[in-house]
Amino acid sequence: MELRHLQHFVAVAEDRHFTRAAERLLVSQSGLSASIRSLERELRTPLFVRTTRRVTLTEAGRALLVEAERILAQVRAAHEAVAAVQGVLRGTLALGTEQCIAGVHPAELLADFRRRHPDVEIRLRQGGSAALAEEVAAGRLDLAFAYRTPTDPDQLRSVPLTSEPMTVLCHPEHRLARAGAPLTPHDLGGEVFVDFHPDWGPRRATDTAFAGAGVRRTVALEVNDVHSLLDLVDENLGIAVVPRHFRHKRAALTALPLKETGESVYESVVLVPSQEAASPAARALMALLGGGRT
Repeated sequence: MELRHLQHFVAVAEDRHFTRAAERLLVSQSGLSASIRSLERELRTPLFVRTTRRVTLTEAGRALLVEAERILAQVRAAHEAVAAVQGVLRGTLALGTEQCIAGVHPAELLADFRRRHPDVEIRLRQGGSAALAEEVAAGRLDLAFAYRTPTDPDQLRSVPLTSEPMTVLCHPEHRLARAGAPLTPHDLGGEVFVDFHPDWGPRRATDTAFAGAGVRRTVALEVNDVHSLLDLVDENLGIAVVPRHFRHKRAALTALPLKETGESVYESVVLVPSQEAASPAARALMALLGGGRT
């Protein structure tokens, strides 16, 4: 099995299109098709279902994609490790982050990293914590700033950034704001909630807290960015349970402590592979982040 066959396979799997993948790889479409056929012959199974409109992965193709991405990531890490030993940090730093993560300022950190390591290409992807954890585990990301959860893949390490309690945000004219008292999940059982998608860290922390308290809640307004969430609460369309630092993003909203949630807190972490699997660029970024945290 040749590395170029795996590279070609991953490109087609990502683009779901032979022509686009060939253009991106700067190879002919016939050469790319021949490469995929060679890989399928070696594995004795089809990897794609081809139609006139699209290309989709077979079950075998989906299984291979996980391993192919991991192998190619390890090859890149090997090249970068050799360059690092020679005194030059090159390659790519692929970083993931949730919006408004506590305990780190990604833009400032990456600017410092670029000044120190100008030969490293920086790639940044924003997403929910669950998706980011899968990306790091698969080798598509070098590390990610995310919410810690017990369901993170076993091969990942969680390096703590900070932890904070969850807080209720509501409109100043909401009945909860007028009462002005700390709240429990039971106090919020009948409320209309604004929240993020289920794989976001704040949503997962809130779901855990309410499940632990035995309180069911329905998220009526689901968003995928912080400003939309704050706008909806600002219009008094619902309340939100968020990490405490969110209260500083919209001073006009009322912030009330959420108590009786057991040990449920919002803990932000850096998700990284094992020490042996971490790329030189990832280790360099971790050194900047925490005075050598690896």
